Amino acid sequence: MTDLRDIAPVFIDIAHTIVWCSVATVDRAGRPRSRILHPYWEWDGTALVGWVATSPTPMKRAHLGASPYASCSYWAPSHDFAIAECRAGLVADDATRTRVWQLYQQAPPPLGYDPGGIGVPGWDTPTSPGFVLLHLQPWRLRTLRGEVFRARGSGGALTWRA
Repeated sequence: MTDLRDIAPVFIDIAHTIVWCSVATVDRAGRPRSRILHPYWEWDGTALVGWVATSPTPMKRAHLGASPYASCSYWAPSHDFAIAECRAGLVADDATRTRVWQLYQQAPPPLGYDPGGIGVPGWDTPTSPGFVLLHLQPWRLRTLRGEVFRARGSGGALTWRA
């Protein structure tokens, strides 16, 4: 098992290079549902958290109410991959929304963008009612660089579990 301090920087490097990931949640009937999202990951040296700019739709609320977990999967044609299995929940406090909005604005493209400038209805400011955050708190990570996969197969993957 890999220490979080060793895998988190690798995970973020892969995730922030690929940018878009497939995120799966589970509906009230226990069926998986996937979508493509754009998380921003933060690592402070002890904890890794992810943030997704989103809208508080009834479906998102129902899915997270039924099962507060999400699976985030990144893959590149080079065969780099990064997977985060996470506890997930919506966050709507003004201070956090403003801070994360600014993180997205200040990051270089393609990770960074202006949330208010992409035309999503209700995303005028970070405190608009139509803008919330999906908070991702990983309990399991798995990463593998393509060159390691080609040299050693999937046995070269790094795995961490809380």
